[in-house]
Amino acid sequence: MAAITIDHLHKRYGDTVAVDDVSFAVECGEIFGVLGPNGAGKTTTVECVEGLRQPDRGTVRVLGLDPHRHRDELRQRVGVQLQDSELPDKLTVAEAMDLYRSFYRAPADTTTLLERLGLMDSRRTRYKKLSGGQKQRLSIALALIGQPEVAVLDELSTGLDPTARRESWAIVEDLRDQGITVLLVTHFMEEAERLCDRVALIDAGRVVAVGNPASLTEQLGGGQRIRFRASAPFADRLLLDLPDVDQVTRRGDLVTATGTGDVAAHVTGALAAVGVVPHQLQVDRTSLEDVFVTLTGRPHRATCSQGANTSESHP
Repeated sequence: MAAITIDHLHKRYGDTVAVDDVSFAVECGEIFGVLGPNGAGKTTTVECVEGLRQPDRGTVRVLGLDPHRHRDELRQRVGVQLQDSELPDKLTVAEAMDLYRSFYRAPADTTTLLERLGLMDSRRTRYKKLSGGQKQRLSIALALIGQPEVAVLDELSTGLDPTARRESWAIVEDLRDQGITVLLVTHFMEEAERLCDRVALIDAGRVVAVGNPASLTEQLGGGQRIRFRASAPFADRLLLDLPDVDQVTRRGDLVTATGTGDVAAHVTGALAAVGVVPHQLQVDRTSLEDVFVTLTGRPHRATCSQGANTSESHP
Protein backbone atom coordinates (compact mmCIF):
# COMPACT_ATOMS: atom_id res chain seq x y z
CA MET A 1 0.00 0.00 0.00
CA ALA A 2 1.27 3.46 -0.90
CA ALA A 3 1.67 5.94 1.94
CA ILE A 4 -0.39 8.56 0.09
CA THR A 5 -2.69 8.19 -2.91
CA ILE A 6 -4.45 11.06 -4.67
CA ASP A 7 -6.93 10.25 -7.45
CA HIS A 8 -8.57 12.89 -9.66
CA LEU A 9 -8.46 15.56 -6.97
CA HIS A 10 -10.43 18.73 -7.76
CA LYS A 11 -10.79 21.83 -5.60
CA ARG A 12 -12.43 25.12 -6.52
CA TYR A 13 -12.71 28.45 -4.66
CA GLY A 14 -15.57 30.38 -6.21
CA ASP A 15 -14.69 30.84 -9.88
CA THR A 16 -11.05 29.86 -9.30
CA VAL A 17 -10.00 26.26 -9.91
CA ALA A 18 -7.04 25.69 -7.58
CA VAL A 19 -6.58 21.96 -8.23
CA ASP A 20 -7.82 20.32 -11.41
CA ASP A 21 -7.76 16.50 -11.67
CA VAL A 22 -4.51 15.88 -9.78
CA SER A 23 -3.41 12.25 -9.34
CA PHE A 24 -0.22 10.73 -7.93
CA ALA A 25 0.93 8.20 -5.33
CA VAL A 26 3.70 8.46 -2.73
CA GLU A 27 5.46 5.21 -1.86
CA CYS A 28 6.40 4.34 1.71
CA GLY A 29 9.88 5.49 2.71
CA GLU A 30 10.51 7.92 -0.15
CA ILE A 31 10.94 11.68 -0.36
CA PHE A 32 8.27 12.81 -2.80
CA GLY A 33 8.31 16.39 -4.01
CA VAL A 34 5.31 18.45 -5.06
CA LEU A 35 6.97 21.06 -7.21
CA GLY A 36 5.71 24.12 -9.04
CA PRO A 37 5.47 27.91 -9.04
CA ASN A 38 3.44 30.00 -6.62
CA GLY A 39 -0.29 29.55 -7.11
CA ALA A 40 0.13 26.23 -8.93
CA GLY A 41 -2.10 24.38 -6.47
CA LYS A 42 0.61 22.73 -4.38
CA THR A 43 -0.52 23.96 -0.99
CA THR A 44 -4.20 23.24 -1.67
CA THR A 45 -3.31 19.70 -2.71
CA VAL A 46 -1.32 19.14 0.47
CA GLU A 47 -4.00 20.73 2.66
CA CYS A 48 -6.36 18.04 1.33
CA VAL A 49 -3.75 15.44 2.31
CA GLU A 50 -3.57 16.95 5.80
CA GLY A 51 -7.35 17.00 6.19
CA LEU A 52 -7.44 20.80 6.40
CA ARG A 53 -9.56 21.04 3.25
CA GLN A 54 -12.12 18.69 1.76
CA PRO A 55 -11.92 17.95 -1.98
CA ASP A 56 -14.83 18.91 -4.22
CA ARG A 57 -14.18 15.76 -6.23
CA GLY A 58 -11.73 12.88 -6.17
CA THR A 59 -10.23 10.87 -3.34
CA VAL A 60 -7.27 11.22 -0.99
CA ARG A 61 -5.96 8.42 1.19
CA VAL A 62 -3.13 8.66 3.71
CA LEU A 63 -1.96 5.36 5.20
CA GLY A 64 -5.19 3.93 3.82
CA LEU A 65 -7.39 6.45 5.67
CA ASP A 66 -9.54 9.39 4.57
CA PRO A 67 -7.82 12.54 5.97
CA HIS A 68 -11.13 14.29 6.54
CA ARG A 69 -13.09 11.44 8.12
CA HIS A 70 -10.16 10.00 10.08
CA ARG A 71 -8.49 13.26 11.03
CA ASP A 72 -7.94 12.37 14.70
CA GLU A 73 -6.24 9.07 13.88
CA LEU A 74 -4.02 10.60 11.22
CA ARG A 75 -2.93 13.40 13.53
CA GLN A 76 -1.23 10.70 15.57
CA ARG A 77 0.53 9.22 12.53
CA VAL A 78 1.28 12.23 10.30
CA GLY A 79 3.58 15.12 11.24
CA VAL A 80 3.09 18.47 9.54
CA GLN A 81 5.48 21.39 9.19
CA LEU A 82 3.29 24.22 7.90
CA GLN A 83 4.34 26.81 5.35
CA ASP A 84 3.65 29.66 7.78
CA SER A 85 3.90 28.74 11.45
CA GLU A 86 4.59 31.00 14.42
CA LEU A 87 4.77 30.39 18.16
CA PRO A 88 4.36 32.85 21.04
CA ASP A 89 7.49 35.00 21.35
CA LYS A 90 8.13 34.12 25.00
CA LEU A 91 7.73 30.36 24.61
CA THR A 92 11.06 28.54 24.93
CA VAL A 93 12.10 25.66 22.70
CA ALA A 94 11.71 23.19 25.59
CA GLU A 95 8.25 24.53 26.46
CA ALA A 96 7.10 24.25 22.85
CA MET A 97 8.34 20.66 22.70
CA ASP A 98 6.59 19.76 25.97
CA LEU A 99 3.33 21.33 24.75
CA TYR A 100 3.34 19.45 21.44
CA ARG A 101 4.47 16.25 23.15
CA SER A 102 1.28 16.30 25.20
CA PHE A 103 -0.80 15.99 22.02
CA TYR A 104 0.43 12.47 21.19
CA ARG A 105 -0.17 9.05 22.67
CA ALA A 106 3.37 7.80 21.93
CA PRO A 107 5.64 10.86 21.66
CA ALA A 108 9.33 10.80 20.90
CA ASP A 109 11.99 11.51 23.50
CA THR A 110 12.43 15.27 23.55
CA THR A 111 16.14 15.24 24.37
CA THR A 112 16.96 12.80 21.59
CA LEU A 113 14.98 14.83 19.05
CA LEU A 114 16.53 18.14 20.06
CA GLU A 115 20.02 16.64 19.87
CA ARG A 116 19.29 15.20 16.43
CA LEU A 117 18.14 18.59 15.16
CA GLY A 118 20.94 20.56 16.78
CA LEU A 119 18.66 22.41 19.23
CA MET A 120 19.87 21.18 22.64
CA ASP A 121 21.90 24.34 23.28
CA SER A 122 18.82 26.43 22.41
CA ARG A 123 16.27 24.56 24.55
CA ARG A 124 15.94 27.48 27.00
CA THR A 125 15.91 30.13 24.27
CA ARG A 126 12.67 32.02 23.66
CA TYR A 127 11.11 31.72 20.24
CA LYS A 128 11.63 35.38 19.31
CA LYS A 129 15.39 35.00 19.92
CA LEU A 130 15.83 32.06 17.53
CA SER A 131 17.46 32.51 14.13
CA GLY A 132 15.57 31.64 10.96
CA GLY A 133 17.37 28.32 10.71
CA GLN A 134 16.66 27.48 14.37
CA LYS A 135 12.96 28.30 13.94
CA GLN A 136 12.83 26.02 10.92
CA ARG A 137 14.54 23.19 12.81
CA LEU A 138 12.10 23.69 15.69
CA SER A 139 9.13 23.47 13.30
CA ILE A 140 10.52 20.18 12.02
CA ALA A 141 11.06 18.94 15.59
CA LEU A 142 7.43 19.75 16.43
CA ALA A 143 6.31 17.87 13.31
CA LEU A 144 8.33 14.83 14.42
CA ILE A 145 7.52 14.79 18.14
CA GLY A 146 4.66 12.34 17.57
CA GLN A 147 6.98 9.84 15.83
CA PRO A 148 5.00 10.05 12.56
CA GLU A 149 5.01 7.54 9.75
CA VAL A 150 4.55 10.39 7.25
CA ALA A 151 6.05 13.91 7.46
CA VAL A 152 4.60 16.74 5.38
CA LEU A 153 7.05 19.62 4.92
CA ASP A 154 5.60 22.70 3.21
CA GLU A 155 8.13 25.16 1.72
CA LEU A 156 10.84 23.89 4.04
CA SER A 157 13.64 26.29 3.15
CA THR A 158 11.84 29.49 2.16
CA GLY A 159 13.60 32.50 3.68
CA LEU A 160 16.63 30.55 4.91
CA ASP A 161 20.21 31.50 4.15
CA PRO A 162 22.28 28.99 2.14
CA THR A 163 23.86 27.40 5.22
CA ALA A 164 20.53 26.92 7.03
CA ARG A 165 18.95 25.63 3.82
CA ARG A 166 21.55 22.90 3.45
CA GLU A 167 21.20 22.00 7.12
CA SER A 168 17.46 21.55 6.55
CA TRP A 169 18.18 19.34 3.52
CA ALA A 170 20.41 17.09 5.64
CA ILE A 171 17.58 16.72 8.17
CA VAL A 172 15.14 15.64 5.45
CA GLU A 173 17.58 13.05 4.13
CA ASP A 174 17.97 11.76 7.70
CA LEU A 175 14.19 11.32 7.95
CA ARG A 176 14.20 9.10 4.87
CA ASP A 177 17.07 7.07 6.31
CA GLN A 178 14.85 6.40 9.35
CA GLY A 179 12.07 5.05 7.12
CA ILE A 180 9.78 8.08 7.39
CA THR A 181 7.85 8.96 4.24
CA VAL A 182 8.36 12.64 3.37
CA LEU A 183 5.99 14.74 1.28
CA LEU A 184 7.99 17.86 0.40
CA VAL A 185 6.23 20.89 -1.05
CA THR A 186 8.62 23.31 -2.74
CA HIS A 187 9.08 25.75 -5.58
CA PHE A 188 12.89 25.48 -5.48
CA MET A 189 14.10 23.31 -8.37
CA GLU A 190 17.53 22.79 -6.78
CA GLU A 191 15.93 21.55 -3.57
CA ALA A 192 13.78 19.02 -5.43
CA GLU A 193 16.71 17.75 -7.50
CA ARG A 194 18.88 17.37 -4.41
CA LEU A 195 16.36 15.67 -2.12
CA CYS A 196 13.54 13.95 -3.93
CA ASP A 197 13.33 10.34 -5.04
CA ARG A 198 10.39 11.35 -7.23
CA VAL A 199 8.51 14.57 -7.96
CA ALA A 200 5.16 15.69 -9.29
CA LEU A 201 5.49 18.87 -11.36
CA ILE A 202 2.29 20.91 -10.96
CA ASP A 203 1.28 23.94 -12.99
CA ALA A 204 -2.07 25.76 -13.02
CA GLY A 205 -3.64 23.08 -10.84
CA ARG A 206 -2.62 20.14 -13.02
CA VAL A 207 0.15 17.54 -12.87
CA VAL A 208 2.38 17.95 -15.92
CA ALA A 209 4.88 15.19 -15.04
CA VAL A 210 5.66 12.62 -12.35
CA GLY A 211 8.94 10.78 -12.01
CA ASN A 212 12.49 10.61 -10.76
CA PRO A 213 14.26 13.97 -11.32
CA ALA A 214 17.11 12.30 -13.21
CA SER A 215 14.68 10.34 -15.38
CA LEU A 216 12.66 13.44 -16.21
CA THR A 217 15.77 15.31 -17.29
CA GLU A 218 16.96 12.33 -19.30
CA GLN A 219 13.71 12.46 -21.26
CA LEU A 220 14.98 15.77 -22.64
CA GLY A 221 18.11 14.05 -23.85
CA GLY A 222 20.33 14.50 -20.82
CA GLY A 223 21.83 17.55 -22.47
CA GLN A 224 24.83 19.57 -21.41
CA ARG A 225 25.63 23.22 -22.02
CA ILE A 226 29.12 24.72 -21.81
CA ARG A 227 29.88 28.45 -21.78
CA PHE A 228 33.31 30.07 -22.00
CA ARG A 229 35.38 32.92 -23.35
CA ALA A 230 38.12 31.79 -25.72
CA SER A 231 41.73 32.90 -25.35
CA ALA A 232 42.08 33.07 -29.17
CA PRO A 233 39.78 33.06 -32.23
CA PHE A 234 38.55 29.74 -33.64
CA ALA A 235 35.96 28.63 -36.18
CA ASP A 236 32.60 27.28 -34.99
CA ARG A 237 33.16 24.27 -37.25
CA LEU A 238 35.84 23.06 -34.83
CA LEU A 239 33.14 22.30 -32.27
CA LEU A 240 30.25 21.52 -34.63
CA ASP A 241 32.29 18.66 -36.11
CA LEU A 242 32.34 16.98 -32.69
CA PRO A 243 29.80 14.11 -32.54
CA ASP A 244 28.17 15.28 -29.26
CA VAL A 245 27.79 18.99 -30.12
CA ASP A 246 24.46 20.07 -31.63
CA GLN A 247 24.78 23.84 -31.58
CA VAL A 248 27.32 26.64 -31.14
CA THR A 249 26.21 30.21 -30.47
CA ARG A 250 28.08 33.41 -29.72
CA ARG A 251 27.17 36.58 -27.87
CA GLY A 252 30.10 38.92 -28.13
CA ASP A 253 33.11 36.93 -26.92
CA LEU A 254 30.93 34.46 -24.98
CA VAL A 255 30.70 31.06 -26.69
CA THR A 256 27.98 28.53 -25.83
CA ALA A 257 28.06 24.93 -27.04
CA THR A 258 25.16 22.55 -26.38
CA GLY A 259 24.63 18.88 -27.05
CA THR A 260 24.30 15.45 -25.47
CA GLY A 261 26.84 13.28 -23.70
CA ASP A 262 30.01 14.69 -22.19
CA VAL A 263 30.10 17.92 -24.19
CA ALA A 264 32.51 19.64 -21.80
CA ALA A 265 35.25 17.02 -22.17
CA HIS A 266 35.04 16.94 -25.96
CA VAL A 267 34.93 20.72 -26.35
CA THR A 268 37.85 21.40 -24.03
CA GLY A 269 39.83 18.66 -25.75
CA ALA A 270 39.19 20.11 -29.21
CA LEU A 271 40.12 23.60 -28.05
CA ALA A 272 43.32 22.36 -26.41
CA ALA A 273 44.35 20.66 -29.67
CA VAL A 274 44.46 24.07 -31.42
CA GLY A 275 45.95 25.96 -28.48
CA VAL A 276 42.76 27.73 -27.32
CA VAL A 277 42.09 28.06 -23.58
CA PRO A 278 38.44 28.35 -22.42
CA HIS A 279 38.29 31.06 -19.75
CA GLN A 280 35.41 31.51 -17.25
CA LEU A 281 34.25 28.00 -18.07
CA GLN A 282 30.73 27.12 -16.92
CA VAL A 283 29.03 23.74 -17.42
CA ASP A 284 25.28 23.20 -16.97
CA ARG A 285 23.25 20.02 -17.34
CA THR A 286 19.59 19.63 -18.21
CA SER A 287 17.64 20.47 -15.05
CA LEU A 288 14.11 20.18 -13.72
CA GLU A 289 13.72 23.81 -14.71
CA ASP A 290 14.39 22.84 -18.32
CA VAL A 291 11.79 20.07 -17.99
CA PHE A 292 9.26 22.55 -16.62
CA VAL A 293 9.89 25.03 -19.44
CA THR A 294 9.59 22.30 -22.06
CA LEU A 295 6.31 20.97 -20.64
CA THR A 296 4.63 24.30 -19.89
CA GLY A 297 6.21 26.63 -22.43
CA ARG A 298 7.16 29.23 -19.83
CA PRO A 299 10.01 29.80 -17.35
CA HIS A 300 9.39 28.52 -13.84
CA ARG A 301 11.12 31.51 -12.23
CA ALA A 302 8.81 33.94 -13.99
CA THR A 303 6.32 33.26 -11.21
CA CYS A 304 8.51 32.67 -8.18
CA SER A 305 11.82 33.52 -6.58
CA GLN A 306 13.58 32.57 -3.39
CA GLY A 307 12.62 35.84 -1.78
CA ALA A 308 8.98 35.63 -2.77
CA ASN A 309 5.99 35.13 -0.52
CA THR A 310 5.06 31.53 -1.29
CA SER A 311 1.62 31.40 0.27
CA GLU A 312 -1.47 30.64 -1.74
CA SER A 313 -4.44 32.81 -0.78
CA HIS A 314 -8.03 31.89 -1.50
CA PRO A 315 -11.34 33.58 -0.83
